[in-house]
Amino acid sequence: MADSSSTIEPLSDGKQPPSSFKQPLNDNTSNYLIQVSNTLPSHHEIQQFLTASNCGAISTFTGITRDNFAGKKVTALSYEGYTPMAIKELTNLCRDAHVKYPNVARMVAVHILGDCPVGEASVVVGSSSPHRREAIACTEYLIDELKGRVPIWKKEIYEGDEESVWKENVEWKDGRRRRVMVKEES
Repeated sequence: MADSSSTIEPLSDGKQPPSSFKQPLNDNTSNYLIQVSNTLPSHHEIQQFLTASNCGAISTFTGITRDNFAGKKVTALSYEGYTPMAIKELTNLCRDAHVKYPNVARMVAVHILGDCPVGEASVVVGSSSPHRREAIACTEYLIDELKGRVPIWKKEIYEGDEESVWKENVEWKDGRRRRVMVKEES
């Protein structure tokens, strides 16, 4: 695993974002909160970042580790990735989303690396725009594309002696999503 913490314009200590975040998006990465590290910003920090005076809608998606998959008891997910490439791809993803959804003011795309126990968040994406439909559509686009494009890999860890399984992210083929399970090599 590469560097465990890389960010673009991180927020900390619950402080308000600088006034530069209040500007309209002109492919300015200061309007993106992008992070790949062993922790996520708080929900409050994400909401603060997405809040803009010209926006009446904020949409977010949070991915949480669930306790089961295909009848197996999951205890955690473990994520690995190449941080510099993941940051670059998340930035490109936000730029692509802005082309598709030009009225979106700000975007968040954050993901953890390392272990994520059941009930904990591993990924948050979100966007803000003047109206809800564009924010909701942009957020859906962000999570779907993140899972298909960003070099972060997930391993499901099961209870007991059950063998852990690496899982590929969603792949788009013929307009359908499919998950592929790959057994861990000994």
